[in-house]
Amino acid sequence: MSIAAERKVALVKEYATKEGDTGSPEVQIAILTERITNLTEHFKSHAKDNHSRRGLLKMVSQRRSLLDYVKSKDQARYQDIIKRLGIRR
Repeated sequence: MSIAAERKVALVKEYATKEGDTGSPEVQIAILTERITNLTEHFKSHAKDNHSRRGLLKMVSQRRSLLDYVKSKDQARYQDIIKRLGIRR
């Protein structure tokens, strides 16, 4: 499940570290979190959709890798992104 273009722009504006920043780990993590949330809602009514479940697992793994990267570079940024997105860790 993809997210709407307007929502993606809003996420980029909210989590960007500077003007025009679309590739920072914070922005990528925020977009992945939004997509993961949408897919989780999708599975409440489509429990047997195993093809999408595989994509969900790949997204969770990619987000975990990005979070590990941020944690290794700057612990404060890691704590901030975790708190802002409400991710359990």
